[in-house]
Amino acid sequence: MERNVLGIRSRAAFMTGVSATAALACALSAAPAQAVVGDAAKDSAYAFAAKLDIGGGKRACTATLVEKQWLVTAASCFADGSTSGGKVAAGAPKLKTTATLSGRATDVVELVPREDRDLVMAKLAKPVTGIAPAEIGFKPLAQGEELRVAGYGRTKDEWVPDKPHSAKFSVSALRDGSVELAGASADAAVCKGDTGGPAFREVGGRYELVGVNSTSWQGGCFGNEDETRKGAVDARVDDIAGWVQSVASRTLLPRSSWKYAAYTASGYFTGGSNDGKRRMDLFVVWKDGEATLFQGADHDDPKQPFSAEYKIADKGSYWQDARAVTGGKFTENGSDGITVRWASGKVSTYTHVDQNGVHDEKTLRPGGGDNPFWKNARLITAGRFTENSLRDDLLVLWEDGSTSMYSDIGTKGLSGWTQLTKADNGWKNAVQISAGEFTGKKTADLLIRWNDGQAQLFPGVDTAGYHGSRITVRPVGSAWKNAQTLTVGSFTAAGKGPNDVLVGWNDGNVSYYPGVDAAGTHGEVQLVG
Repeated sequence: MERNVLGIRSRAAFMTGVSATAALACALSAAPAQAVVGDAAKDSAYAFAAKLDIGGGKRACTATLVEKQWLVTAASCFADGSTSGGKVAAGAPKLKTTATLSGRATDVVELVPREDRDLVMAKLAKPVTGIAPAEIGFKPLAQGEELRVAGYGRTKDEWVPDKPHSAKFSVSALRDGSVELAGASADAAVCKGDTGGPAFREVGGRYELVGVNSTSWQGGCFGNEDETRKGAVDARVDDIAGWVQSVASRTLLPRSSWKYAAYTASGYFTGGSNDGKRRMDLFVVWKDGEATLFQGADHDDPKQPFSAEYKIADKGSYWQDARAVTGGKFTENGSDGITVRWASGKVSTYTHVDQNGVHDEKTLRPGGGDNPFWKNARLITAGRFTENSLRDDLLVLWEDGSTSMYSDIGTKGLSGWTQLTKADNGWKNAVQISAGEFTGKKTADLLIRWNDGQAQLFPGVDTAGYHGSRITVRPVGSAWKNAQTLTVGSFTAAGKGPNDVLVGWNDGNVSYYPGVDAAGTHGEVQLVG
């Protein structure tokens, strides 16, 4: 078999191929592989496929955009076959490398290799905008499964195509770290220049990356017409999907300046109810009206709590009219949702949130001139304040310093009202309130950050009010006085132990405090800054 690396001495001659590290059923000598013989992509189809230029024309490969600043491709594209055995060192690529997506070129500045297969993550110098990354497929590959393979390599009659070509293949054999593919049609083949290109599922208009082109027989490819064998071997992605996401998530939070965050809400939005497998997602509303969803990770790296980022709304959207936002469980079954108090006084609950936005809006209060009352709701938080309830309640701090609770807003709306405290000037000093699980009580605790930097817990809040003494978790004058946003959730592990507190600071940095409890905070994990 041959590797799919296209090495160019000049515009006409090719370099000697890199030795293959994988083989098909027969043990065969390897040489570089080439472009997919198949159909040219139409319009912007498969825009996540990138054309790699390595060493100013010395080699050409294909890669897949999996996050705005990260590609997945084959390690053999960068390896010195004479000395490295197909391996590549972590760090900056030895040869200048440029990735082109939809006509825009960006330098590759860092390589993160996977040691057990022909696969490497490649970081771009800056994020790519306007192109939807391919999703990572977590579902295991199956024998006989149909996939589509794409690449910028040769076809049967093109030397260097301008558009990626693709063809259908089926899984013929599964190995540890690799998958053998057979063309679904007589013409399907993986050719020189397709190394690193994606093998992916097409699922309802979505694309799930499950493999990376590694070696191929190149039968029927331009310059290799006499070869009749067309099988190929890909490095598997499906069985290391968590690792790919953990690397790609390293640049998620740093791209956003958190001093411009207006409101945040946490919840199990994209993973259904708490299934113990994923950490909480984070919904962010920015001051300019943009809204972003950070998907919780399923790996254990404490410095990478999120695995993907999705833009929910552009700058200038209706989210610039939000005045208070909280996440919670508002349906008996299914994922968490978001409740919003708008500038007009309208109160909405969206019972479902996912990568495509917010859905199933229920208007709890219409707002407008005839309903000005809810304009006075200064802070809100949803939490499990009713024991054994399958839905969350809403706790409200009003402009006059009074607090009240609306029970089970998922079914009762805002009719189940209980006043907890009357007007109190002391409560006017509260800057943020968040419900959370900190002390192990039968109902949720209330975390309050005061304007002097002190943070306190009211343990086990319910419809009867606040119980026991306040627990101080951060002293007066603490760094929390510089918090821009404060979000309670499970960011260390999926639903295990007391909640964490994620802090977006007013200097643009981000960190979180794992496992806050009655004894206070226990260390700080710096995410940005």
